[in-house]
Amino acid sequence: MPAADRLPDQVRTALGRVSHPVLIDLDRLEAVRQRFDLDQATSLGSYLQAAQSPNTLRAYRSDWVAWAAWCLAEGRQALPADPLDVAVYLAAAADTVRESGGWAFSPSTLERKAAAIAAVHAANGLPSPTRTDVVRLTLRGIRRTRQTPPRRKRPVLLPTLEALLAERPAPGWPGEIARRRDALLLLVGFAGALRRSELAALRFDDVIVQTDPRTDEPLLLVQLAVTKTDQTGGRQQSVALPRGGRPHTCPVCALASWAELLEVHRDGGHEGLRQWAEQRTEPARAVHRCHGYPGTDLADGQRRPLFPSVSRHGRIGTAPMSDRAVADLVKRYAERAGLDPSLFGGHSLRAGFATQAALGGASDREIMRQGRWTNPGMVHRYIRTANPLEDNAVTRLGL
Repeated sequence: MPAADRLPDQVRTALGRVSHPVLIDLDRLEAVRQRFDLDQATSLGSYLQAAQSPNTLRAYRSDWVAWAAWCLAEGRQALPADPLDVAVYLAAAADTVRESGGWAFSPSTLERKAAAIAAVHAANGLPSPTRTDVVRLTLRGIRRTRQTPPRRKRPVLLPTLEALLAERPAPGWPGEIARRRDALLLLVGFAGALRRSELAALRFDDVIVQTDPRTDEPLLLVQLAVTKTDQTGGRQQSVALPRGGRPHTCPVCALASWAELLEVHRDGGHEGLRQWAEQRTEPARAVHRCHGYPGTDLADGQRRPLFPSVSRHGRIGTAPMSDRAVADLVKRYAERAGLDPSLFGGHSLRAGFATQAALGGASDREIMRQGRWTNPGMVHRYIRTANPLEDNAVTRLGL
């Protein structure tokens, strides 16, 4: 199957017809512009673009590139598509093998490819070829033939989290920038049971510092505007992160440290930040930094990303980290700690929360509340991983 970077010019020209983020061809957009004024057409385009997450749009566009390239090579029509052509394409993709000998595409990836083809047809007002029996039965046959257990990432438990935090860059310049940002990301992702996409989407004004009514100590309330289970943000979801018992695992301390650094950057720019980092000394690990921390307004009138990109030269970007960068960060820290990076990813923090909480005796309801799970069966997987003998009749066999 042709790679996107090796597509002939004819395919690239054809793809120009679906270059819009919502995969509507340019002829249809031009018809909209002729019927309505520029502001109205622009408004329509912006809302259509917001209908899908950026990750979904990127995946669909990549899938459409592959489908259009296959159609050109086989002399088929990509839009509207013949259902039999789609079924043959999915079957060919299912049989594709990597150089290493493994399958190139999982059943879930093939289903996403079908969904991308369906999305383009729907966006252009055409019936979906994937709803036909020949396509549905092809996908069902692929799933039955390729039954394999899902590959889950290893959870980051508390000892592993401490090992990752110990492998941060050295204090000073320029490592201090990533050192503070990454500590906050790891702690918020772990304690908040956040998905990597939720971490990447956080802005500074999404994090509110409040007082824990039980202890009169600070806690963080992290508000999630859009989540995997609430793409429209209709239900305001939030997670509470209490003050940690130790400074180096305290989310509030990590936020205070990161906010201090960003204040220096705001007031002195890159050069002022460099001078500050070169002159500062590492505080004692036994001292909490969150006592009396009121929170800091760093939004500057904008929704500033909580986790911006940081270059290896210590430059803080204006754009947030991508969700893929979050996963790469966890892998990178795992490798530094002497662990196999292929076993870890962005989901390791969320899975680590559930597993560690189960080890600590948390109930299903408590784990589901913080992790915002709606399916108890998913939580039970983590509990069984944490303690496979819990409520297990095998302990009563008398062996």
